[in-house]
Parts: sequence; structure tokens; C-alpha cells
Amino acid sequence: MNTTTPVPGRRAKPAAPCTSRRRWLAGLLGLTLLVGTGPGLAQGGSAPKFSEYEVKAAFLLNFLQFVEWPAAATTNDGTPLTICVLGDYPFGAALDETIKGETIQGRPLTIRRVHQVAEVKSCALVFICRSEKPRLKDTIQALRGCGALTVSDVDQFCQCGGMIGLVNEGGRIRFEINQEAADQGNVKISSKLLRLARLTHR
Repeated sequence: MNTTTPVPGRRAKPAAPCTSRRRWLAGLLGLTLLVGTGPGLAQGGSAPKFSEYEVKAAFLLNFLQFVEWPAAATTNDGTPLTICVLGDYPFGAALDETIKGETIQGRPLTIRRVHQVAEVKSCALVFICRSEKPRLKDTIQALRGCGALTVSDVDQFCQCGGMIGLVNEGGRIRFEINQEAADQGNVKISSKLLRLARLTHR
């Protein structure tokens, strides 16, 4: 799929295949969230096939568009919004390709790979990897005051106090939200996400 818009008098340069695929996915998922067609994304028909973490990377990009952070964390000075990935990095090249060239509120996005909670500083979103499951509750507790949106695909993430959990149900990636945890972290989640999510509590 070629997503490049031709410019009069200039020959359009096709987008790289992997970038085009992931932009297609991120755009489709964003539309899904905007029009409320359902809290997940199923693949079928003539749609391109995506890996589990390509889909999850698209979710992270779109979550950032439906969140407001504490005022001190959202000064629009052109500095990047940082996605911190805590633990054994599962995305391969998918997350880098998904956020490439994207901006949120006029700010570019960057990724920081970390292995200790102490390294999580000035992050807009913290994705907690499955490798952190043995210490999940302690990790969530330590991140409670950092002002970041916490997201994970670890089982029972929201029930342990995380903000957004990604779950696989019958081959469909869905998300659940613990609004109480977000409120405690001073992170405001858009009503568009809340309407689509399964709401959970600790």
C-alpha cells in the first residue's frame, strides 16, 4: 500500500514497505478508537498481517494521543515525549518504525530501553515487559508518582494497579483500563478510550 501523496510536478517516492505497513496499522487503529468500532483489532480479509508486537506498538502510539499528563510533564518546548520500555525489549524494530516521524502535541517521540525502575525518568509512557512479572506489584508501586501512563501485556496488570493492560482474547488484542490508577497518577485518559475499554479495579 502506497501512502505517499503525490506533489504536482514531482514524482512521488514510494514509502518503504515496512513503514507503510505500520503506518497503515497505526492509522486504522486510530480510526477504530475515534469512531468506536470496538476495543481491539482483528485481522482478516485483505488486510495485511501483523505480528503481535506490531499491533501493540500501534496501540502505544495511539494511547499517547488520548492522554493528558500533569502540567509539569507536558510543557510544549519541542523536547521529545519519551516511551520507556522496562525489561527485556520485545518489540524488535516494530516500535521504532511505528513512531518514526510521528509527533504528539507537536513533540517528536523517542524510545528509551531501561532495566531498572530508577532509570525511568521524564517518561510519558512506561511499557512494562513480561520479564518484569515476578516483581510487577513492586514495580507499579515504585512508578506510581512518576507522572507516566503505565501500560503492559502482563496478565492481571490492571488488577495489580497498572493503568492500561493489553490482553489477547481469541487472537484479538484488546485493552482494559484501571481509571482509579490513572487518577492516582494524575494521568487523564480520554473518554474515547474509556468507552472502548473494559474497566477494571484493583
